Amino acid sequence: MAEIRTLTAGGAPADTHIAVDNPATGAVVGHVSDATAQEVAQAIARARRAQPDWAALDARSRAEYFTRARRWLLSHRQEVTDLIVEENGKAREDAIVEIVYCAGAFAHWAKRARRLLAETRIRSLSPFVLGRSMYTRRVPLGVVGVIGPWNNPLLNSFGDAIPALAAGNAVVLKPSEHTPLTALLMERMAHECGWPEDVFQVVTGAGATGQALVDTTDFVMFTGSTKTGRLVAARAGERLIPCSLELGGKDALVVLADASLERAVNVTIQGALSNGGQMCTSVERVYVEEPVYDAFVDLLRERFQQVTSGQPGGLGSVDVGAMTFPPQLATVEDHVDDAVRKGARVLVGGHPAPGPGRFFTPTLLVDVDHGMKCMREETFGPTLPVMKVADAEEAVRLVNDSSYGLQATVIGANTKRARRLAERLQAGCVTINDAQTNYMALGLPMGGWKDSGLGVRHGAEGIRKYTKLQAVSINRFPLRRDLHMIPYDPSAYRLILRLVDFMYGTRRPHREQ
Repeated sequence: MAEIRTLTAGGAPADTHIAVDNPATGAVVGHVSDATAQEVAQAIARARRAQPDWAALDARSRAEYFTRARRWLLSHRQEVTDLIVEENGKAREDAIVEIVYCAGAFAHWAKRARRLLAETRIRSLSPFVLGRSMYTRRVPLGVVGVIGPWNNPLLNSFGDAIPALAAGNAVVLKPSEHTPLTALLMERMAHECGWPEDVFQVVTGAGATGQALVDTTDFVMFTGSTKTGRLVAARAGERLIPCSLELGGKDALVVLADASLERAVNVTIQGALSNGGQMCTSVERVYVEEPVYDAFVDLLRERFQQVTSGQPGGLGSVDVGAMTFPPQLATVEDHVDDAVRKGARVLVGGHPAPGPGRFFTPTLLVDVDHGMKCMREETFGPTLPVMKVADAEEAVRLVNDSSYGLQATVIGANTKRARRLAERLQAGCVTINDAQTNYMALGLPMGGWKDSGLGVRHGAEGIRKYTKLQAVSINRFPLRRDLHMIPYDPSAYRLILRLVDFMYGTRRPHREQ
């Protein structure tokens, strides 16, 4: 059992605690405090005091703290993996992916932050600013609030803190109340690596704690449901602070007739069932061109039947772990039942698994259509509906017939054709002959369209969003008076107009007054 955690934002005992259970066994593995708005405000105040000194460090100095953290993470990977599996219930391999991501994130932002946040020289053709030296600079926002989800307690929670810290901000992280223990372990990591005090803090709690964070920070990075994301955006708008939202998805995969079926099936299963399908980037619907539909489904059914599910143990023990969020089990069951009532067939699985813990059997559905919840609403579980389409044109139409637009995948041998198809899909990220691998490419932006969110993580904007832009203009050779200044001189403005004609190449005559 994990150590019992009963800390508030400031490390003081709390009267109200939240029990954290192991979704695979139902056993309670820890307790955390349900921080009040006052405790959140105290954490923010400490972060504000610590942030200026952190921002004053150059990028190389901050990178050194990241190097220590990366080494700590890798040397403690057994402990971190155990804790993720214990509080989340996912397969051990899925927990290892989270560690690999964060180790890479420490290295990436340590190396790239300086260049991506460097001053940018600006040139202008305006005659009014001739001789001026101009540039823009990136300034940290101050205190960034990160509200993390329960499906990836390290990758999507602490992972978003890394670029915010690299940009010179202090960070206060509120993890999901269902998986808070990994975040607290990262707070311990920061302390053991000698990070400046209060530059990174964790406040635990339920919805009210998150709301208090939105009410007090200078920027909010939220990952979660579209419903809650709208509330976060509305409150951020009221406060006139920026926010970035990575929300729901109903990610589609298209199998073209020329695809390698072996590759197509492997990519599909990985995209649909990794982390038990509990990711915004999970493949949640598949469209297959008619000529290969039967062969694809036959092979997919065979492979689905080989997928193992149950309580995670060592490497290779299970492919699909538990359902982390208790209400999600009911949602998955409802989507499957709705599909069956409306004519879908279950080829594999289709029901909760018996025994302790929260499990749903990996489920393959066919004969589905867009009148079913499983094709339109986010399921967030180990299910996969597969639909036959006449051709690629129908596939494009159906993929785009969604309120979501996070990711999509196209599988096909002719990559030129697949690329043309991919560029017509209404999604912020599209992979060809892959699924989800783009998430590990930290130089590549990742963000959703439509109801899937605002802003991006990763790429240049993935760190620049944590800064505010300042423009500086310097008159290096100031005269006593410029041509354009009051009191206006007609001859000066005639000269300005002649200069404009020369610079911009206009041939239209000017009638000067």
